Amino acid sequence: MYNRLKILYQLQQVDDQLDELEELRGDLPNAVRGLEEQMNLIKEEISEKESSQKESLKKREQNEEEIERHKENQKKFKAQLYQVRNNKEYDALTKEIDHTEEQISKLETENDSLADQSKTLTLEIEEHKPRLDELSKELKVKEADLKEIIKANEKEEAKLLAERKKIEAGVKKGDLSAYMRIRKAKKGKAVATIKRSACSGCHNIVPAQRQLEIRKNSKLFFCEYCGRILVSAEIAGDVESD
Repeated sequence: MYNRLKILYQLQQVDDQLDELEELRGDLPNAVRGLEEQMNLIKEEISEKESSQKESLKKREQNEEEIERHKENQKKFKAQLYQVRNNKEYDALTKEIDHTEEQISKLETENDSLADQSKTLTLEIEEHKPRLDELSKELKVKEADLKEIIKANEKEEAKLLAERKKIEAGVKKGDLSAYMRIRKAKKGKAVATIKRSACSGCHNIVPAQRQLEIRKNSKLFFCEYCGRILVSAEIAGDVESD
C-alpha cells in the first residue's frame, strides 16, 4: 500500500510541474482559440453572404431568360393582331399581350430588388474584411508568442511527459480514475499532505485519529472536506528526497 500511495504522490508532483509550464503560457492558448473562433465566425458570415449573392445572380439570370421568353411571345401576339378575324380573337390576343407585359414588369422589378440586395451584400462583405485582417494580424502575433514559450520549455515538457507516462503505467486503474476525477474538480490538485494537522489542499483540520490512520500508510484516505487523496508527510518526504 505504501508504494500505491507513493506513486500517486509522484504523479501529482509531475503534474504540478507540467501545470507550472502550462501557466507560463498564460492566457495565450485561450487568446489564440478566441481569435480563431472570431475569424471563423466572420468567414462563415462572409461565405453565407457570398452564397446568397450567387443564388441572387442565378435567380436574376433565370428571370432574364424568362423575360426574353415573354418578349418573344409578346412579339408573336402583336404580329397576330394583324391577322385577327373578329373581336373575340382580338380581345384574346390583347389579353395575352397584357399578361406578358405584367410578367415582364414583375420579373424586372424582382431583378432590380435582387440587384440592390447583391450590392448590399457586397458592402457588408467589404465591411467585414478589415476586421478579418485585423484579427489575422493579432492571431499571428499571439501564435508567435505562444510558439516561443512552448519552444523554450519543450525539452523540459517532453521529459516530464515521458516521466508521467512511466509513473501512470504503475498506478492502479481505480486509483488513476479517482485521481483524474479529483484533479479535474480541484484545479489540478488531487493529492494533498498533512501540514500542521490540516489538509494542504483545503487547509481544514484533519481529526487527530484520522491523522494517525493516514500515517500508517495502509489505506487510501480522502479529505472529508475537499475530497482530495491524503498522504502522510513520510510519503511526501520520501518522494521529494528521491
